[in-house]
Amino acid sequence: MMPSVGRRRALAVLTGVVLLAVAGTGCGSTDEPVDASAPVEVAITITEGRAEPQPGRVDAKKGQSVRITVTSDVPDRVHVHGYDVGAELPAGQPATVEFVADMDGLFEVETHESSVLLFQLLVR
Repeated sequence: MMPSVGRRRALAVLTGVVLLAVAGTGCGSTDEPVDASAPVEVAITITEGRAEPQPGRVDAKKGQSVRITVTSDVPDRVHVHGYDVGAELPAGQPATVEFVADMDGLFEVETHESSVLLFQLLVR
């Protein structure tokens, strides 16, 4: 038995709403609320031009502190685009960049010399 046109439309609308809700959760997000008072901490290791963990998206609330620690096997510089903050990366030693995410948007974090994308920071 085929559902009526009205029921098919309602089902299509409901499916669309569910898909939008799922898409709105963001890649790599959890259902846990973000504690804006706790800093976002990201640790990355670069070996032979590859970042570990693999580049993805990291969420932060506007006003939240961000702490990025990077260790590279070669000297370089880490940089957060848009915020224009960064740090020198001596080979084999961790370097940390800390700042307050006070601008909304999507910002790439990468190395300068080797242009390795580390992750994208989404601030909202």
